Amino acid sequence: MQIDLIETFLDLMETRSFNRTADRLNITQSTVSHRVKALEAQFNRKLFTRNKGGTAPTASGLRFLDHAKALQHQWHEATRAVENAGAYERSMRLGIQHDLAEAFAGRWLSAIRTDLPATSIYMEADYSNQMNRDLAAGDLDLAILYTPHYLPDLHYERIGELTYKLVSSSPCNVSELQPGNYIQAVYSPAFDRAHRLALPHLSSAPLASGQNIAITDLLKTLGGAAYVTNTTAQELARHERAFPVTDAPPIPQAVYAATSIRTRHAHQHRRIISVMQDLLAG
Repeated sequence: MQIDLIETFLDLMETRSFNRTADRLNITQSTVSHRVKALEAQFNRKLFTRNKGGTAPTASGLRFLDHAKALQHQWHEATRAVENAGAYERSMRLGIQHDLAEAFAGRWLSAIRTDLPATSIYMEADYSNQMNRDLAAGDLDLAILYTPHYLPDLHYERIGELTYKLVSSSPCNVSELQPGNYIQAVYSPAFDRAHRLALPHLSSAPLASGQNIAITDLLKTLGGAAYVTNTTAQELARHERAFPVTDAPPIPQAVYAATSIRTRHAHQHRRIISVMQDLLAG
């Protein structure tokens, strides 16, 4: 399998531009053209048309798209299987939302290693948008995230929630807070909507972040108020670094597990998801 032909085709389907695909893949435009022509020669069909309006897929190109995605996924799976041959029975590549990694990564992986000792694990923390793309491309096997995209080949299930609470570096109530001394948390689109409904007067703060660990450090350094995870709120209060804003509503953030449709019932996937469910419930 010439995976470079497949990946060039898939990138061009996204960009609809030979120039942009060349830039994204760090190759020349002539190389992109050569790869597309090589793929077209194998099918004896045109996959793209080019004119002044840009690049567009033909009917054959559109029909090949799902097959190309499947071939790319199979290639990544085969590569990982060969790389880990002899060391472990299987391997898993896991993604996890930044704030969940901060709270649970150690306990999650410890339990997974105990339950699945013959499985090698790679884990990376990221944002939902990138994890959805990586799952669709086959670069991740499973992800725990905040925002599902409900892509055709992926399966999503809600497995729990994480609660965020408003704290302030000095005791106060909601009416005393102003945008100028507020750090706006934008953990997900759903969180942002809930925040705007609950505290509309604080939804245009000049400083914002989407990561609990960053917001916590900003609070310690600059002072002010912000939503942080319940665990962080308790830790800050214990050390008198920040105080609960008791009349502010807590904001729950739903947590989802995402996998490929065909692996959603696989034993190792169910065990990995179950471990995170237990952690969120605890």
